[in-house]
Amino acid sequence: MPQAHFLSLSLGSVLRTDFYMTVNNYWILNARQINLTTLSVAGGFRDYQVRSGLTFLPKLSHHTSALSVVSSAVPKTWVSTDHLSIVWCKQLQLTTIRAFFDLIDADTKQITQNPKKKLSVLNHHFIRHPAKHFEENPSIISDLTGTSMWVPVKVSKWTYVAYNESDKIYFTFPLANHRKIYTHVYCQSTMLDTNSWIFGCINSTSMCRQGIDLSWKAELLPTIKFLMLRLQDYPSLSHLVVYVPSIHGSKFVVDCEFFKKETRSIQLPVTHLFSFGLSSRKVILNTSGLFYNIELLNFGQIYQAFKINVVSKCSGVKEEITSIYKLHIPWSYEDSLTIAQVPSSTEISVKLHIAQPDNDSHVALLKMYTSSDCQYEVTVKTSFSQILGQVVRFHGGALPAYVISSILLAYGGQLYSLFSTGHCLEYATLLDKEAKPYKVDPFVIMVKFLLGYKWFKELWDMLLLPELDAIVLTSQSMCFPLVSLILFLFGTCTAYWGGLLSSTSVRLLSSLWLALKRPSELPKDIKIISPDLPILTIVLILISWTTCGAFAILLTYLYYVFKIVHLQASLTTFKNSQTVNPKHARRSEKKSNHHKDSIVHHLRLSASDAEDSLRMHSTLINLLTWIVLLSMPSLIYWLKNLRYYFKLNPDPCKPLAFILIPTMAILGNTYTTSIKSSKLLKTTSQFPLPLAVGVIAFGSSHLYRVPCFVFIPLLLHALCNFM
Repeated sequence: MPQAHFLSLSLGSVLRTDFYMTVNNYWILNARQINLTTLSVAGGFRDYQVRSGLTFLPKLSHHTSALSVVSSAVPKTWVSTDHLSIVWCKQLQLTTIRAFFDLIDADTKQITQNPKKKLSVLNHHFIRHPAKHFEENPSIISDLTGTSMWVPVKVSKWTYVAYNESDKIYFTFPLANHRKIYTHVYCQSTMLDTNSWIFGCINSTSMCRQGIDLSWKAELLPTIKFLMLRLQDYPSLSHLVVYVPSIHGSKFVVDCEFFKKETRSIQLPVTHLFSFGLSSRKVILNTSGLFYNIELLNFGQIYQAFKINVVSKCSGVKEEITSIYKLHIPWSYEDSLTIAQVPSSTEISVKLHIAQPDNDSHVALLKMYTSSDCQYEVTVKTSFSQILGQVVRFHGGALPAYVISSILLAYGGQLYSLFSTGHCLEYATLLDKEAKPYKVDPFVIMVKFLLGYKWFKELWDMLLLPELDAIVLTSQSMCFPLVSLILFLFGTCTAYWGGLLSSTSVRLLSSLWLALKRPSELPKDIKIISPDLPILTIVLILISWTTCGAFAILLTYLYYVFKIVHLQASLTTFKNSQTVNPKHARRSEKKSNHHKDSIVHHLRLSASDAEDSLRMHSTLINLLTWIVLLSMPSLIYWLKNLRYYFKLNPDPCKPLAFILIPTMAILGNTYTTSIKSSKLLKTTSQFPLPLAVGVIAFGSSHLYRVPCFVFIPLLLHALCNFM
């Protein structure tokens, strides 16, 4: 890569984990050689498409050539955005435009090639805005002449309110006496203009002609700008000077106070992860200060999520007062602001985008910019619903693997019940019986443990097996046994409701089919392949070869659904006819029993065999639905680019389509009576369990591998018709 000097602005877009891992690794290895300044802006918790933690740049280049920030922490933006509105959010647009203008070199009229200036500009606009225009070399010494209004202030806490001031006023605070008692000074102003407003005086008089401009150290909040100084860092300053400009009609409020750090820093341990919101921790702020630091102890994991309730009670307040609560995460720029009109009760959601690094000892802070006329009560409790939300946010991409694993376990149970009893049990019953986490997770955990041994790792590599996905998830701060259990429960629930939805849909479609065309009888149970089936298979394979594999899979899936709808409609018609004519039903039952031991593939299906077949097909529909869903990105990409080319190349779904099309075509014409006597049925019923383990082991982070595990039992099921 050439030694380029430019700004790359990324508004957070993640397509593939492997791609971003490759990019990040390249940055880490070549950070010194690549002279590139990069800014990555994430949308925050409102971005449901891309998790903000994925947009954070490698730590090696952090603070040197790259910045990562969440939009809720960007000054003058202060809001979370979704994945689309982040590009047209007006506040963020203006911040970006201002940054680009300040990046222009005055001599070349181009983007500056000075990396220090680029980082300085980005820090000014996206990290800490002092409510002043950016200057590369701001003037430190300011002229304070031109006024006769010098007002000395000797108290430690002071408020000034002005409505109509024609003259400029300088309020001076002597620091000598305050240093003996207090450690910090805090000042805030409601005047949000870009003028300097606070200075440090070096001489010993209360009327200093020149002062050090401290406004560059201020920070901007939505309703105020504030400055907090540690007095021992400025031993040469004799006075603090607060400047009040000429006011014409607008209200101007300035508050200043000296305080000890220990009186404004309060430690609040967060509640335990498994308290489920039943317990809480509380702290009451009794002192009448303007600023508090609430240290949230033991808070640094992505699975922790809390609700903080701030109740403010004010006495003698006649007008609305605004308080600002800022959640500050020291190890990343993901701060969030909450503005409250006091007195009120305000609820704040507290959760993380990235976990606290192991070598970081900082503490998450709740910074409270309060009113001196109010008292505040802060209560923290665990939010179980948001913990689940964090699990889904960080590892929701693995959920399809857990859904398919649960369906495979139920599918294997159905095949085994067909082998052992001759009847296929209900999908929901077997899902409840077979889909258990202890059938899957212990094997994955055991393999993960053994991979820690060198001999097992060498054997693993010798077999050319890919990296275990559990290791990948653990590297992403995933507590595998616990989170895997939660995902398995979510997956089983999704599999259950998905099965209920698919069976309901089949019944509705069969009702529509009966309204259009009523089948006369149940279909034949035949082992001989229909002459139309090879033709249909060849046509679909040609479609896959000439267009898109995902499109051919979708067409095959629709054909399969049509066959099941036709079977459901035939069974419904048969049951209705039996209800209308019970004598005929008894005769049909006797006839069925008479021919039970004869060659069945020349006879019509019985009602019980048709029901068994429908139960089996309902499970297969669930499996095939997820295969179709996993192939949808390829289909969507092909459809969007259809005007440019007719054949998708490369086509990741084409090899899968060549195997799945004939398999699904055979299964669509397969009934349970055809495979009961198969010698391959027992072996087929034993395959779904290890494949369910394989889906979790290798498909949790790499979903494209999941169909490779699914088509194996389907192929064996289809072969049961011939063996």
